[in-house]
Amino acid sequence: MKIYTDFHIHTALSPCGDADMTPNNIVNMAIIKGLDAIAITDHNSAENALACMEVGKESGLLVIPGMELQTREEVHVVCLFPDIEAALVFQDYVYSKLPPLKNNVKLFGEQLVLDSNDEIIYHNDRLLLSSADMTLRDAFNKVNELNGAFIPAHIDRDAYGIINTLGFIPDDIQIRTLEYKSAERLRRLINSGIVKDGYNFIQSSDAHYLQDISERQNEMEVDELKAINIINKLK
Repeated sequence: MKIYTDFHIHTALSPCGDADMTPNNIVNMAIIKGLDAIAITDHNSAENALACMEVGKESGLLVIPGMELQTREEVHVVCLFPDIEAALVFQDYVYSKLPPLKNNVKLFGEQLVLDSNDEIIYHNDRLLLSSADMTLRDAFNKVNELNGAFIPAHIDRDAYGIINTLGFIPDDIQIRTLEYKSAERLRRLINSGIVKDGYNFIQSSDAHYLQDISERQNEMEVDELKAINIINKLK
């Protein structure tokens, strides 16, 4: 079956995310835009994933729990998991590797943990906009151990993309899927030889605002609309 997706969406938990990025607003906007599956990928945290999954289940939208990890190399990676339990295990691992710093709300913004009614449960005061003390290989191994998908994020961007940061994509890590923002910039990377053949490519919004959630344009084929099927396809 053909499905339409957006696998990189932030909630109000990400300090750079708009306060309107609540579970109900995100799910409803994704449905309005005709999407079948989305992923919640806040910076270094999965604390709002479950609320979004609950809203999605009630509304008929598949919501995959995930995270946008920032590694020691300052590379952003979209990590997607087959269930909330695996996502939270990874979250605990990431939290143990983050520096013991408090969020500066005035500088970075609020980090809101929400329930399925969009009510604030608490303000996460951990600094999420920082690098976890784990290498790309460490992160890949942990995500793989939890049966998740490990996808370098926005590889065509200047900030926090794997190519801009490292200059290459490591071939000693079994990366199967790459995320991009601009088809034109991706073509340039492929034509230059920096990005070689053999990868799957997904285009995602990296939405921090409701209007930025993808339209019905990014498609993939899966046997069944389930998180595990999608993750196996991406792996």
